[in-house]
Amino acid sequence: LKMAWLELYLPLHILLAACLCHSIKAPSTSSKQSFKTDLFNFYHSLILADGKETTIHLLKDIPKRYYFVLKESRVLLPFTITVTPCDVPIEWSILVHKASASFPGAETQGDHDTQEVSKSQKAPSMVSTIFNYKGNSVETYMGMSSHAALYMLEFLSTERDTHITVYLTTDTTSGHLYPELPTDPRIDVVGTGHTTVTLTWKHSPSVLQHRESIQYCLLVNEKHNYKSLCAAETAIRSSGMKLPPTLALSLSPYLLEPQQVMILSNSELSIISKASGGEVRQICMGTKNTYTVPNLSPSTQYYFDVFVVNLLTNASAAYTGAFARTLEEPEPKVVELKDGKVIQVVLDGKKQKFYSLQYQARHKKIQFTFQLCHGQVRVHITKNGKTVASENISGLRYFSLKGKLLDTYLVQLRSTEESNSSVKVQVSPHFHKPLFPLLPESLKIKSFSKLRTCSSVTIAWLGTQEESKYCVYKRRIEEDQIWRELQSTDRCSGPESRHKSEKVLCKYFYDLNLQRAVTTETIKGLSAGTLYLFDVYLFGPSGIPVRYHSKVVKTRKKC
Repeated sequence: LKMAWLELYLPLHILLAACLCHSIKAPSTSSKQSFKTDLFNFYHSLILADGKETTIHLLKDIPKRYYFVLKESRVLLPFTITVTPCDVPIEWSILVHKASASFPGAETQGDHDTQEVSKSQKAPSMVSTIFNYKGNSVETYMGMSSHAALYMLEFLSTERDTHITVYLTTDTTSGHLYPELPTDPRIDVVGTGHTTVTLTWKHSPSVLQHRESIQYCLLVNEKHNYKSLCAAETAIRSSGMKLPPTLALSLSPYLLEPQQVMILSNSELSIISKASGGEVRQICMGTKNTYTVPNLSPSTQYYFDVFVVNLLTNASAAYTGAFARTLEEPEPKVVELKDGKVIQVVLDGKKQKFYSLQYQARHKKIQFTFQLCHGQVRVHITKNGKTVASENISGLRYFSLKGKLLDTYLVQLRSTEESNSSVKVQVSPHFHKPLFPLLPESLKIKSFSKLRTCSSVTIAWLGTQEESKYCVYKRRIEEDQIWRELQSTDRCSGPESRHKSEKVLCKYFYDLNLQRAVTTETIKGLSAGTLYLFDVYLFGPSGIPVRYHSKVVKTRKKC
């Protein structure tokens, strides 16, 4: 390994010394200082790998130099250099020090050596800048050379610390590291809806040649387009999200952050990330070149970037980004409420939009009734455009309102959770004929630990001053089912949704003294050391049930 290094390093050192000698006209102090400065730059440069993508970190206002050497050849040798800025614009340039047969180190003989060297020292400098660029676009320089030459690449970031990737290759016959873009690399927006945008783009030649190792990945965000995949990843990280290093190769569950959600559907892999700058979506869809982005927000501008990714080399190329604005959301449909009629509304938690109900009063006094079935719901009621009630509801909630004949009431409902919620709604002028039964102060079921046995448990619940029917149901449950059962319970569903074998008993009771309106029940015939889920249903005069909060009790294992 040391010998290999010396074989590479010594010719470079000699070549650089020869290049520097061309610029020395006399052994003056200034020329010596220049020589030392150039040597310093040489020793503080790094060798640029051939045929490999190199990541380079740049500090603000501090230039960084890399070099490579091309040997002398009888034919023109092609080479390419591709630089990809991953954040802010940078400045970069290519300088070349060309050598000739008259340089020290070339094969010469006798006194002719001294004469040629003397001539070369008087010759003008052969150092020149052949390319420079400033910006944040991906740039590729393609060159040809038949002379032995030392190439120097210099990079500078004047805005802030950043990083870039550089790819040098002198072998243009072994294929491309980066996937090829079509002659027209634009993304076309072929359709927009309220919550969808349909995109299409021309196939990459690399996809047609290497279908198994190439795929398309789409980035969707609300800020702007990105000119490279590493620029997109850098921006996403800086917005507060941690992103796996490569979009195409890192879409695996164990790399996800808590604020990221992965979705696998129809051979498409998506990551949805939350950040202060909005939602960022990353979708890899194989080799399909048409895609409809779903679940977007109405009346919102989105930016779309497509990257064609080589799964074997981890390299990517960016199509020209596109943007589109989704259509405005249509006015929500208003449902008319009718006296005494109960309707059940299911609210979409993801969209967080209001569901509107309207009622025109035919009486001066009316009563709205809401029974929360599942989730959490916000209720907002206006009368002739003025707010009369607004709150989050739980269980059963009544709103008694006074007004004038033909007053217009608008009820707006919204889920306050990301999951769906549902609620039953009724409006009626008949206060004396309530649809729902009179409720006790609490709908909790209590169990008595000391009264538990291996085959029985005792539960209790509150009643009311009104004689009502109560039915008890039980069901065996596993430990890992408890949370899901308690969270997904539909509190509006009645015993008709239960299996007949789950019914324990039904009973009537009431007490005019609310302090004594409590009933207990001992359920027997249970298995030892087993979890049971108990439910109590209360039926009023109308027959519509109200479900108490479910209770989980475990029988004793040993008695």
